[in-house]
This record gives sequence, structure tokens and C-alpha cells, in this order.
Amino acid sequence: MTLASHTLTAQRRRIVALAGHTGDPDTARAGLLDPEPAVRGTALGALHRLGALRVDELRATFHDEAATVRRRAAEVAANYPSVSLIELLDDTDSTVVEVAAWSCGEHEVVPDDVLAKLIALAATHDDALVREASIAALGAIGDGRGLPAILAGCADKPAVRRRAVLALAPFDGAEVEAALEAALVDRDWQVRQAAEDLTR
Repeated sequence: MTLASHTLTAQRRRIVALAGHTGDPDTARAGLLDPEPAVRGTALGALHRLGALRVDELRATFHDEAATVRRRAAEVAANYPSVSLIELLDDTDSTVVEVAAWSCGEHEVVPDDVLAKLIALAATHDDALVREASIAALGAIGDGRGLPAILAGCADKPAVRRRAVLALAPFDGAEVEAALEAALVDRDWQVRQAAEDLTR
């Protein structure tokens, strides 16, 4: 991108962002068709801010060619519980999947296929950040079907273990108690602290 084209993109992005603060949904919506991902992502946020984002527009951005736009769509979708994030949980970009998993936790109640996908991601995804976000979402959702994946996360990398311990909060039972007891003597002090916070 040349300096001139970069400047033009920044100008268009600024116009779209301002539209989101000045009650101009038409200008914001036009940004969804901009050739530059930065402008399209800003347009998505501007429309949401205005309360003018249509569900079909949000779903369409799930298929944007740019991962940055899909990631922004995943973030915005946290505010639209009627919109399934199953597509973004299957995204080829792990940063998109991570944000989509987080957004699922904001929905609290999710369809069975989304729940099953979160469970699979928590257990098998190569990216620890995706596993961590999926476990956090399962804890926020609080469905017992997600508990085995959360318990498995208690033996993952330190950051995932910390998240998994916190995700145990909605659950009880012998397995949960055993996991918390193990976490109290974990080699990572933040895991121990999380367990202490839950067992006080």
C-alpha cells in the first residue's frame, strides 16, 4: 500500500467512524462495501454503535476475506445472542476462533452444535489461546456437558489451567472438588490463587 492509498484509507475510516458517533447509518453502512478491511471493520462497529446493524449484515461479515474483519464480527456478535457463531468457531484463523469462543460465553445460552464445538476446541485445538477462550466460555455457559473439557483443561498449560480453575465456579461435585484441591498445590502461583479464591 502506497502512502497516498494509506492516507485515503485512513480518511475513509475516519469518516465511517464519525458516522457511528453522529447518527449517520447510511455512511456507516456504505463502509461495509469498502475495498479496505480496516474500513469494513470500522463500519461494522459504527453500525453496531448506532443500533443499526442488521443481523444479515453481521452474518455476511462472517465470510469476509479478511481475518481482521471476521475477528471484529466475532467481537460484535457477542451482543447478538440470536446469531450462531458456529461458522467462526470453524474459521481457519485461530485469532478469529478465539474471539468467537469468547463471544459464545457472552451469549450464556448457546445451541447444542455450538456447545459441542466449544467442547472440542477446548480439548483439541492447537492454539492454547483458543483452548483457554473455549474453556472460559464453557464456564460462563455453565452447562454440565462442558465440565469434562474444563476438568481436562486443569492439566493444560498454566494460563489454560488458571482459566479452567475459574471456569469451575458454576459446578460442584467430587470431580470439581478434586480438581480444586489439586489446583491449590499447583506449581503455578496464579493457578493456586484462582483455586484459593474459589474455595474460600
